[in-house]
Amino acid sequence: MGRSQQGLAGAGEWHVLRRMLPELAGKRVLDLGCGYGWHCRYAREQGARAVVGIDLSERMLERARELTTDEGIDYRQMAIEDIDFAASSFDVVISSLAIHYVERFDQLCRRVRETLTPGGSFVLSVEHPIFTARAEQDWHYDDAGRRLHWPVDDYQQEGLRQTRFLGEEVTKVHRTLSTYLGTLLASGFALQQVAEPEPAPELADAPGYEDELRRPMFLILAAVAI
Repeated sequence: MGRSQQGLAGAGEWHVLRRMLPELAGKRVLDLGCGYGWHCRYAREQGARAVVGIDLSERMLERARELTTDEGIDYRQMAIEDIDFAASSFDVVISSLAIHYVERFDQLCRRVRETLTPGGSFVLSVEHPIFTARAEQDWHYDDAGRRLHWPVDDYQQEGLRQTRFLGEEVTKVHRTLSTYLGTLLASGFALQQVAEPEPAPELADAPGYEDELRRPMFLILAAVAI
């Protein structure tokens, strides 16, 4: 994947997510599902005081540590659902394309709210509900293999979706847009921004991006703890 090889520059939604992040200088930052640590390193480059990145994959964390020469970043192997930090431990919580693997979004939001200082920021990106509604997560094609449209079905039936990602069977969780927004509000957050980003202009002609203006692939939410 482009984001795995090129970092944030290869992430189609980064140009929007970056603008939705709060000021990071002097902040304590938690990255949920940090992967190779791209967002952790970015936070430190922006002056974050300390960063904790958690991920379930030890292999990804090994790579993150190889790419990092900064004692201000602490990588820990942990499931997102298992975070249990003390109250007001962080000023900013970030999560990039990981929460659609978490089954209990409501529980996670409550834990994030507890770990944030009042006024702290929670910025998350997920696969868009239009993208996750059907397990197939693919276009509808004509007999010649041309992409006709992106089908949406079973949108209101939230829950697990068994699908394929990079040739592997994975389980994702489909939620409606109203569930994402309503759960944040019910968990003690004030919603600040909502984005359904188009690909960055410089990626418009890149392989795999030619049809990305036809349906949203990502949903990005920025909220503040109240």
